[in-house]
Amino acid sequence: MPKRKALFFDIDGTIWNGKNEIPESTITAIQLARKCGHLAFLNTGRCPSFIQNPDLLSIGFDGVVSGCGTMIQYQGETVFYKKIEQSLAEHTVSTVRRFGFRPILEGREYLYLDEEDFGNDPYGLKLKAEMGDHLRSIAGEWGRWEISKLACAMEGGDKQGCFDVLAEYYTYMVHGDTVVEMVPKGYDKGTGICQVCELLDLPLSQTIAFGDSSNDLAMLRIAGVGVCMGNGTEAAREAADYVTAPLEEDGIWKACRYLGLL
Repeated sequence: MPKRKALFFDIDGTIWNGKNEIPESTITAIQLARKCGHLAFLNTGRCPSFIQNPDLLSIGFDGVVSGCGTMIQYQGETVFYKKIEQSLAEHTVSTVRRFGFRPILEGREYLYLDEEDFGNDPYGLKLKAEMGDHLRSIAGEWGRWEISKLACAMEGGDKQGCFDVLAEYYTYMVHGDTVVEMVPKGYDKGTGICQVCELLDLPLSQTIAFGDSSNDLAMLRIAGVGVCMGNGTEAAREAADYVTAPLEEDGIWKACRYLGLL
């Protein structure tokens, strides 16, 4: 019987595609791995408020590392949560707007964005469809946010100017020329794995991470084995120990078979 391992799965671009479609082989692989005694965790940049999809959750996970390591849940219980203090959150929103960014604030219960920023934006429409009552207004809830990270649309903004002003508070994960995730210093998907290992008294060598993009680099590097999806970015491929097939070509199933998890 192989040693129990903890498996950490990114969501977007790893478990599902841009239409939130999950290959049946991915579902089967994760469920079989758990039946073989391994633990399965989501490890995502999404905050808990943005992890609502029943098809995703019904796969079955032992826990969730969310918000790039700022919140950890295990067996349904929250064991860690990093909240951005309100004064810093307000300073951050004012600053990113000053430099021409459009913010989305991400929290435990809600996402916050303003209609004038994202009303007709395809991503804004996607959020409205997915979030329902968990989507709130930044302006309408001013002073009452509970958030652990934020993302910004930054096209047309002064990227370097904004990054320089807030550099002491955040780590930046830049996706192309248009989107940046801003995570409190000292937190990422890799630190989330470390905290789970401490909780479970499990060595890092017994962890496997599956990801595809820039916010997965820390977990791909720190895990015992880092697996990049075949559709992953060049940076993610370089950070990984193994590159599997693309998401929609049974990438997770093939990786799990290759690594002897099933």
